[in-house]
Amino acid sequence: MFRWVLHLTGELQVYHVAAAVRHKVFSFGGFSMNHSEPIHVRVFDTVSLRWAPSPPLPPPVVTSGKGGGGEQRPSDDVPSMRYGHTVVPIDEVIYMWGGSFRTGGYCNATYAFHADDAPRRWSRPGISGTVPEGRDDHSACVVGKVMFIYGGWTQLTGYTNDLYRLDTAAMVWSFVNARGTPPRACHSATIVGTEMFVFGSRGDQEANSMGVFDTRSDSWLSGALSSAARPLPGGRGRNSAIFSHNGELYVHGGFDVLWKFNREDHSWTTVEPKGAGLSSRVPGMCCCVVGGRVIFSGGLYTRDLYVLDLSPSLKTLCKMAVIQRGLEQLELPRDVRWELAAMTTTEN
Repeated sequence: MFRWVLHLTGELQVYHVAAAVRHKVFSFGGFSMNHSEPIHVRVFDTVSLRWAPSPPLPPPVVTSGKGGGGEQRPSDDVPSMRYGHTVVPIDEVIYMWGGSFRTGGYCNATYAFHADDAPRRWSRPGISGTVPEGRDDHSACVVGKVMFIYGGWTQLTGYTNDLYRLDTAAMVWSFVNARGTPPRACHSATIVGTEMFVFGSRGDQEANSMGVFDTRSDSWLSGALSSAARPLPGGRGRNSAIFSHNGELYVHGGFDVLWKFNREDHSWTTVEPKGAGLSSRVPGMCCCVVGGRVIFSGGLYTRDLYVLDLSPSLKTLCKMAVIQRGLEQLELPRDVRWELAAMTTTEN
């Protein structure tokens, strides 16, 4: 039984991206009128259910100028504001790649955010190999210490379905000469085991098929997985959140409700979480799975954050009953009253 347990308002940039390290979710960037400013970083603590203070930025670099003067600018190690980028966590490091800027242009630089350092910091690792062309609206997934970049929109070719990998142990990029027929680009993707599942696409028309890439054999498995069974989710591009739980895949957002995909028979079923939560018609959202909860955030029309509990404990169900029925809380333990206050306060 899935249940919505939290809604916080107004902290995020539109079209940000997010990744989780331990019990914290880090949000990066989003649409900005000033793409030259350092990228915004927000931190959500899934224990306290509140946004934590943003990590401090490194001091600016002062460039030399005539008469001993100089201009302050962000360090080269710190990425600038952007949208359409991706982030993936590997151990305690979050790798960011790609993205575009309001004034035009696409990035293909690789950045590393050290989430567990004190203080947290950015770095720009030295890389080699075949670096992908800069792009946005691509997807990024991780198997072990390897990041896969798939598809997206490039300035040179438009929508593309090429595939690259970055070995973060050696910091080497390489083009993946994948066998089989890939799905079209502009999509959502996630990893289950060693397989990358790609849902939706956008090009001539939006699709609702599921493609699968086997990272062990470097091959697309029999093209797109489609199902003649009904119901089917609506076609969509990269405007939905996809995640896995107990080996099953879920797609939320864009046009319709939360859907579950059965990997055995390729069938779809709808899921209706309890409680008041995220509108299913919010496109462009991102999600992170932390323990048994999914943290949904951002999107085209909202700067809010929602928490979906995939397996609520008896304690959580009891707290929800107290909230829904307006029961007296004075005799409850202090920590429980604090948790109830966190779950019912929409402001950070």
